[in-house]
Amino acid sequence: MFDLDDLESALALIHRFVPPTPQYAWPLLAARAGCEVWLKHENHLPTGAFKVRGGLVALARLARERPDLAGIISATRGNHGQSLAFAGARFGIPVTIVVPHGNAVEKNRAMRAFGAELIEAGEDFDAARAEAERLAAERNLLFVPSFACDLVLGVATYALEFFRTTPALDVVYVPIGLGSGICGLIRTRDLLGLDTEIVGVQAAGADAYARSFAAGRIVTTERADTFADGMATRIPDPEAFAIIRAGAARIVTVTDDEIAEAIRALWTDTHNLAEGAGAAAFAALMQERAKLSGRRAGAILCGGNIDLSVFRHRVLGAPMPA
Repeated sequence: MFDLDDLESALALIHRFVPPTPQYAWPLLAARAGCEVWLKHENHLPTGAFKVRGGLVALARLARERPDLAGIISATRGNHGQSLAFAGARFGIPVTIVVPHGNAVEKNRAMRAFGAELIEAGEDFDAARAEAERLAAERNLLFVPSFACDLVLGVATYALEFFRTTPALDVVYVPIGLGSGICGLIRTRDLLGLDTEIVGVQAAGADAYARSFAAGRIVTTERADTFADGMATRIPDPEAFAIIRAGAARIVTVTDDEIAEAIRALWTDTHNLAEGAGAAAFAALMQERAKLSGRRAGAILCGGNIDLSVFRHRVLGAPMPA
C-alpha cells in the first residue's frame, strides 16, 4: 500500500488536471438527519465522479514506465471507464472499455466522448470483466482492473482533501462498488492518525461485501439487482475485502427505494444531482440517523452520472413511455 508522501505526490499530480472538490455542511440535510452533515462533492469533477483520480495516477505511471504500450482495456459500468478514457487522452494511451449490455446510455456516450473504444458484452459487470480479460490477450492490450493500488492511491486523494479541510468527522459513510473508494478512505484516515468511523454502504440487491463482512470471508452472489449501477457487483475483490474487514466499522445495506429518496433529498436540499451510488451514503446516514444525534457525519457524493430516463422513471416516478 502507499504512504503519506505517495498520497501527497498523487494529489499534486491530480491537481495538474482537475481542481479539488468542495465539501459543504448543508443545513437542510442536517435538519433531515438531526446531526451535522458534510458532503464531499466528487460529482463536481469533469467526469462527474471520483474515479478520475485513480485513472490519472494509474495512467501517469504507465506513461512513464511503459511508453511503448499498445493500449489498455478494462470493464466498467461507467465511472471507471470514463476515468481511464479521460486520463488516456491526456497521456496518449489508447483505451478500450467493455460494458455489459443495457449499460447506462449516457455513461456510454461519455466514455466515447472522452475517446474510448466501447464494446458491449455480458449481462452484468462481472461478465463484462471476463470478456475484457479475454480481449486483452487477443489484442495484446494491458488489462486494467477496477481495483488496484494505483487506483486506490488516486481516489484516496479525495479523502485527504476531505479530512484536511473539514472539522473532525465522527463518522463517514461511503458506497462500495469494488472497493477503491472505501479503501482509500480507510488508508488515509489511518495515515493521518484519525479515529473517524468509516461505514461502507451497499445496495440491498447487490450486497456481496456486506455478506462477506458478516461472514468474515468472501461471499459471492448470483445477481446484482439495483438501479445504482456503480454498486452492482457480485464478486468482492480479496485485497479490498481484507482492507475493509480490518478498517471499516460496519457495512449498511440500503434499498433502492431508500436510494431514490436520498437522490430526491439531495436534489431538493442542495440542488446536486446524484447517481444511485452517489446517493447511497446519504441514504445509509438517514437510515442510522437515530444514533447520530450530536455527531458530525460525512457522506461521499461519489458521482452524479445518472441517466435521465432512470432519474425520471425510477426516482421521480414518471410513468414509463408506452
